[in-house]
Amino acid sequence: MMAQEVTVDQLDQAIAAGEYVIDVRESFEFEDGHVPQAKHIPLNSIPDNLAELPKDKKIWIICASGGRSMTAANYLEQQGMDCVSVAGGTSAWIGSGKTVSFEPSI
Repeated sequence: MMAQEVTVDQLDQAIAAGEYVIDVRESFEFEDGHVPQAKHIPLNSIPDNLAELPKDKKIWIICASGGRSMTAANYLEQQGMDCVSVAGGTSAWIGSGKTVSFEPSI
């Protein structure tokens, strides 16, 4: 079963509500701009960072265009976590004119 995909508008509402968001892109991509409040965990380091991910709330996952976030979401769902992948990724977020953060990872 594939993880559920959500829109950037749904992510915007989730961020406003203080939901847990991770950006799975590489560091140079993250530093070029990301969604507000996103924690940076590159895709290849997700297995090493399972302990810091919340088991009791939904994890919103974003990448550049939606491919890596879906890979991460499918993997994390196999680990028993509740996740969604943001369709269109950061490209769609920026394209929709939403706020972009350049803050370092939380």
